Amino acid sequence: MPSPESAGTAAPERRLPAAVEVREVEHVYGRGADAVAALGPLSLTVADGAFLVIVGASGCGKSTLLRLIAGFEPPTTGTVRVTGAAPVPGKGAGVVFQQPRLFPWKTAGGNVELALRYAGVPRAERPRRTEELLRRVGLHDVAGRRVWQISGGQQQRVAIARALAGDDPLLLLDEPFAALDALTRERLQEDLRRMSAETGRTSVFVTHSIDEAVFLGSRVIVLTPRPGRVALDVDVDLPRTGLEPDELRAHPRYAALRAEIGHAVRAT
Repeated sequence: MPSPESAGTAAPERRLPAAVEVREVEHVYGRGADAVAALGPLSLTVADGAFLVIVGASGCGKSTLLRLIAGFEPPTTGTVRVTGAAPVPGKGAGVVFQQPRLFPWKTAGGNVELALRYAGVPRAERPRRTEELLRRVGLHDVAGRRVWQISGGQQQRVAIARALAGDDPLLLLDEPFAALDALTRERLQEDLRRMSAETGRTSVFVTHSIDEAVFLGSRVIVLTPRPGRVALDVDVDLPRTGLEPDELRAHPRYAALRAEIGHAVRAT
């Protein structure tokens, strides 16, 4: 039975850790006279379910920041946390690079199934999950094709499906559409935006494209030239659902955000 002192006293609310926390991070490549300050000092917090887009000129530290979040290397100073813990490469985040980096001796489905195997999905469930993931990225009919038998855009779709295979809470994408033609790039942007709305997965996306940043992001940060610091941090207050892609791109707020972000990029 509770004591009189405790009666009516609410238990303290337990706060869940943010999806990503970057605190006073600086990153330097090399030593002494050869040292190059790539990033920081930089701090940011990414809320669960957000789609953060990082944009800026070449060499501003966008990909470096993504690598730190992925745990591929530690920051020189400061801390990075993913759901409250130090990031571990290959755990907690699916990563999509500029190039698909698929295994050419496997089929499209085989690449996804291998990712499911490493994610610990039981063998009996892998065929069904592979089909589901390929359908999600619009590739239900290419599972049996070798990598060299499908287009570059289809290969990048397979890479996204592979990154989604582990049900990791975080998806990291480093300019995944940069090498694609304009039409394929636009279609993949639309597919990724739809998947983001459907899954609610937290995403961090690196790009040079201001249009891509506004279309995909729920939040956009612009980094200064090296060492990268936050020059602009803006919420993209556009509907995540309910608008067709062409309607979204024609929205007055879309044009205003594109102008604001473009000005920040040019001013850095």
